[in-house]
Amino acid sequence: MRRTPFRRTIRHFGLATLMVVGSWTAAGTLPAAADDSPPAGLSPGLLTAMERDLGLSPAEATTRLTAERRATGLEPTARRTAGSAYAGSWFDADSGKLTVAVTPDAGKETVRTLRDAGTDVRTVEHSARQLDAAKARVDRLSAPSGVSSWHVDPAANSVVVNVVEGERADNDVRRFVAHAREAGPVTVRTVAAAPRTFAAGTVGGDPYYTGNVRCSIGFSVHGGFVTAGHCGRAGAGVSGWDRTYIGTFQGSSFPGDDYAWVSVGSGWWTVPVVLGWGTVPDQLVRGSAEAPIGASVCRSGSTTRWHCGTVLAKNETVNYSQGAVYQMTKTSVCAEPGDSGGSFISGDQAQGVTSGGWGNCSTGGQTWHQPVNEILNRYGLRLHTA
Repeated sequence: MRRTPFRRTIRHFGLATLMVVGSWTAAGTLPAAADDSPPAGLSPGLLTAMERDLGLSPAEATTRLTAERRATGLEPTARRTAGSAYAGSWFDADSGKLTVAVTPDAGKETVRTLRDAGTDVRTVEHSARQLDAAKARVDRLSAPSGVSSWHVDPAANSVVVNVVEGERADNDVRRFVAHAREAGPVTVRTVAAAPRTFAAGTVGGDPYYTGNVRCSIGFSVHGGFVTAGHCGRAGAGVSGWDRTYIGTFQGSSFPGDDYAWVSVGSGWWTVPVVLGWGTVPDQLVRGSAEAPIGASVCRSGSTTRWHCGTVLAKNETVNYSQGAVYQMTKTSVCAEPGDSGGSFISGDQAQGVTSGGWGNCSTGGQTWHQPVNEILNRYGLRLHTA
């Protein structure tokens, strides 16, 4: 199996709607920036989805979402406080805190400031800058099909190379791993399957169509919406769920990246909403603060609709059969063909658009998304927010 961009669309909200997951607006300075108040507007449907996908009771889900909002607010300022000693951070669901890794040269005052802010501090060998440089060297290698992906894991303080189960003894895989180890600290892990692109033919549902390809809308931007790049090339026309013309791909990149944006017109409009598909109420989008590793996140797509999970890794290179895609975020959320381009959301904060993965929503799997802020910056777009 290979990696999977998932494809399809959305409903008559006007191409501007997509699914949301679990992140809140981050603010402030250490240590007073974090907000301990419960997230506003939690719906019973959202709590039910988190119970189904994460095994959390409504009370546990509320507590976790509150802690995740605090961690999201702390992460940017924790990075600045640690400076060159910063080695990464992640949300620890057991402690309910943001864990910040620092190198031994972090000063006592820096460590004290981080702890006073409510974070846990862990001392490690390699800085985030060193790990990112090692990953960049691995990115320059040519990966065989038995290598699924690779990313910096701050908790392991290492670059993690994911190898498809049963392929570790393959000569090409062994050579790749050997060269990767020369680039810096590397840990090898085994994954059940490799992600692949999921191009769906024209089938029923609430889609947008490009030729015979069906994909899902990501997030509304002023003038259109963002989605996955593998769903269509620049200049391709797009029709909506009702098969009427709605716009054109104005920009698209895949592989290397997996993002695109579509301009809309012809009576269609954009709204800052992600569809809840009856599982949860339709979700308003209020920003795009990036949730930390370990935080819960949800995905909306036109095939499998609303599912939740957690952020597993960031800045992961995914080895699709069509070529590598860089700077992806890996999650434990499931997806299937037709979900490509759909929204990942944390709370009311946009996270990214669905790219690909492995598995399905019956037996489970993993899914990658292209971070939305990268798409906005690349095309100079402004997210449509409530």
